[in-house]
Amino acid sequence: MIKGLGTVINALAIIAGGLVGLAGGRFIKENYQDIVLKATAIAIMFVGAAGAFSKLIVVGDDGTLSTTGTINIVISLALGALIGEIIDIDGFFEKIGAWLRHKSGSDGDNRFIDGFVTASLTCGIGAMGIMGSIQDGVYGDYSILAAKATIDFVLLIVMASSMGKGCIFSALTVAVLQGSMTALASVLSGFMTDAMLEAISMTGGILIFCIGFNLMWPKTIKVANLLPALVITILIALI
Repeated sequence: MIKGLGTVINALAIIAGGLVGLAGGRFIKENYQDIVLKATAIAIMFVGAAGAFSKLIVVGDDGTLSTTGTINIVISLALGALIGEIIDIDGFFEKIGAWLRHKSGSDGDNRFIDGFVTASLTCGIGAMGIMGSIQDGVYGDYSILAAKATIDFVLLIVMASSMGKGCIFSALTVAVLQGSMTALASVLSGFMTDAMLEAISMTGGILIFCIGFNLMWPKTIKVANLLPALVITILIALI
């Protein structure tokens, strides 16, 4: 299989879903768009929570529940948030969104930046994207990213119908992030451990939950500024 093909499929699915949502959004009343977006936000929060809890909660042989990795989560999120706030990753995303809005002739679209940032984070962060990129880079198997492409297609229909065409440009973010992870995984395949992958899934699930939270209550959490937590959680897993 061709390494990197999964990212191409995913990016094209985002564009296709965004175009469908943009066309359909013109015929859907605003209150319908709002309730559908909030329903999607709830779904995203549950997906993120499920991804985090699947690694955080351990079932013992006697059926009792216990937790693992809590210290990793606290440290990685706290330090990640501090680093992200200092370098202002959220502001960087907004600047890219403003540049794309201008270049695409959409200066009058007040929803463009929010749509771009939200869709970029929703589709660019998460266990499926990370694990899929690693699998694509190591084995050339894009099955996980193909499944993610289907999910992103549906998400973009909903998001673009209510947040506008800025969502479509999130395909660029996904192409860069997942493409880079695929290339890096191809080079570092021998160094990836199960502990690292579990830490990424756990922290990534929490970030996905935060994205859904932001869709429900806009601009509550600067999720982009939490991205360094993904790097820190890997470093902690190596210790």
